[in-house]
Amino acid sequence: MQIHPQIQQRILGRTGLSISEIGYGAWGIGGKQWGTGSDDDSLHALRRAFELGVNFVDTAAAYGDGHSERLIGQAIRDAPIRIILASKIPPLNRTWPAPAEAVLQDVFPASHIIECTENSLRNLQVDTIDLQQLHVWNPRWTQQDEWRRAFEDLHRAGKVRFIGVSLTEHDADSGVELAASGLVDALQVLYNIFDPTAAERLFPAAEKHGIGILARVPLDEGGLTGTIHEQSDLSADEFRAWYFRGDRKIQVAQRAQALQKDVGGIALPEAALRFCLSSPVVTSVIPGMRKMRHVTSNASASLAGPLPPEVLKTLRAHRWPRNFYA
Repeated sequence: MQIHPQIQQRILGRTGLSISEIGYGAWGIGGKQWGTGSDDDSLHALRRAFELGVNFVDTAAAYGDGHSERLIGQAIRDAPIRIILASKIPPLNRTWPAPAEAVLQDVFPASHIIECTENSLRNLQVDTIDLQQLHVWNPRWTQQDEWRRAFEDLHRAGKVRFIGVSLTEHDADSGVELAASGLVDALQVLYNIFDPTAAERLFPAAEKHGIGILARVPLDEGGLTGTIHEQSDLSADEFRAWYFRGDRKIQVAQRAQALQKDVGGIALPEAALRFCLSSPVVTSVIPGMRKMRHVTSNASASLAGPLPPEVLKTLRAHRWPRNFYA
């Protein structure tokens, strides 16, 4: 496999890990909730990403009940570069997001954290996960010991190098205290043109305390690609059919059209990714890439670099925080 690096790298907080600023978001290749797709397409996309210099893959045990992890385990066997792996531990009660009243013992008991990590190691066919994350979060858990002790045990055993948390969608502030605590190495947070609130309080806290930031949902589940419109035919078994239910496709299409006018000749997906990368606090942005054309397109955003200041200023008018996950 010949390598044609097209992607810049950034350091993940205080970990010292140098990871590609375009990472591989692997929810879609898990199969469930994303309609039709083939494992062959997924493997081709992964391998092409590695050829272009993507060395960071973010997956989760819940993505297809381990199917995403198993595909990644296949793809990295012949990867031409060292692949840095991140996965996530699902809540024991299988509730996303964590309710305000959720008790840690019901969501992340130590035995569950350890068992899920062992399963992920088997799925990925590796001895160590570079970044293991909790897949939901409640700020009430920050100072509780059980999740911390479990990660300490995994770290001592050489099974986990660094610790992270995936924050609730549209609730970036829930990670501010956690960033300041020094208990984790990275935080994964929703951040995009429509909802940039993570930059207000979370990013300064992360920068101050050396916490890596992984920007997820950069394309608003497709809303920031310009491909969602009233006639979009989303299969009933696809997550986005629910996400863009009712008149939401019309709302998104109108917003995307107005946005495209303000970014001029820049393709909308590229503008969305470059927006995220315009913040020096963001280590990596992790769009889903189920097909090779997605990989090629997303890689080009890294080559193009951050958006010009005048474009970033214009994008402030397109802020549209709302919760389609509710």
